[in-house]
Amino acid sequence: MKRITPFLWFDDNAEDAAKFYTSIFKKSKITKIARYGDAGSDVTGRPAGSVMTVAFVLDGQHFTALNGGPVFQFNEAVSFVVDCATQEEIDYYWKRLSKGGKTSRCGWLKDKFGVSWQIVPQVLGDLMSSKDSAKAERVMSALLKMTKLDIKRLQLAAVKK
Repeated sequence: MKRITPFLWFDDNAEDAAKFYTSIFKKSKITKIARYGDAGSDVTGRPAGSVMTVAFVLDGQHFTALNGGPVFQFNEAVSFVVDCATQEEIDYYWKRLSKGGKTSRCGWLKDKFGVSWQIVPQVLGDLMSSKDSAKAERVMSALLKMTKLDIKRLQLAAVKK
């Protein structure tokens, strides 16, 4: 197991979220489901036997999801970045993760569970960190006008003078 595991607090749909995510990412699976016992249900109000935590792996990254109740909500302060090598990968993850959720600018979206994701091309880092500040500025300007990121448009902005 990896040393750092993101721990996600859901109201009561941790298992549904884990199933959703593992259906999207390759090399993914649910590894363990723990259920509330009598002691836990007394404290949380959750029925004994209901899902407490779900451990799962997305493309090699371990996660744990908790059904902890409506006390905390997700926000953009924490997001998960999906680095994509091709436009086809961007399109794939964008379509699936945004289904039932909300899209935003600059490659950001919230999935149907409220978790924030950034779907970005791997080439973006190189384009944005160019020693040519005018090039980086053109790429940033193009990026700020996009919802789902488009690799060709970003690359065109980089070379356009």
